[in-house]
Amino acid sequence: MSYRIHHFIDIILVFIEKDLKVRYKSTFFGYLWSVGHPLVFAMVFYVAFKIVIRIDVESYVLFLISGLFPWQWFSNSVNAAPTIYLANWTIIKKINFPRELLVFAVVLQDMVHYILSIPVIILFLFVYHKTPTLSWLYGVPSLLLIQFFMTYGIALFISSVNLFFRDLERLTSISLTLLFYVTPIIYPETMIPGKIKHLMVLNPVAHLMVGWRNLLMNGNIEPLSLLISLGYSLAVFWIGYFTYRRLSWRFAEVL
Repeated sequence: MSYRIHHFIDIILVFIEKDLKVRYKSTFFGYLWSVGHPLVFAMVFYVAFKIVIRIDVESYVLFLISGLFPWQWFSNSVNAAPTIYLANWTIIKKINFPRELLVFAVVLQDMVHYILSIPVIILFLFVYHKTPTLSWLYGVPSLLLIQFFMTYGIALFISSVNLFFRDLERLTSISLTLLFYVTPIIYPETMIPGKIKHLMVLNPVAHLMVGWRNLLMNGNIEPLSLLISLGYSLAVFWIGYFTYRRLSWRFAEVL
């Protein structure tokens, strides 16, 4: 059993190393691009909503990056999902290994990028005269696990189905764009009209993103939001893994 786990870890590390080389090949700033991307978006949204529209949100830059950083992890992993198996078809055809580890490695890599960006959020906390709280000690690991399995389940589903329905890649990109704007990331959930606010529960990532922002900005975790996020995470992971198990035996055939 221990040998099997060690073997899986080795495979995941090899995949992560390969993906990092591809992602940062011929780039000078390397990892800084992954931090700079949400910061640039935060600057654009700050100008649009705080200066032009004058949205009434305190510490708006901190508000933005507290939602944009975890969203980037989710978005990067889900956007990459449709091509994960397509990009690794030679490995899949030649080597016998658990195919789900390819998806696992991508989501894990993006999670590590997110963790490494948390010091940037801490820096902005100090800028706005705030500090991390003790609730981070249990809140951050809890939300990391919830988001990991939610993202992993969605990525498994998309990467598996896309081999048989190639239009899913374009649908994924469009759906992520729509999901971003219906999720309270660049605006607070309090701005959602009361008559449709209850519909937020139908958005699988809404409570998760709000949970990250409340924790990072204020050190608060709402038990109900956490339970809703956990429920979605477990359900989405089960659907994704079940779909993968039903289709994985045909991967080599369709690649």
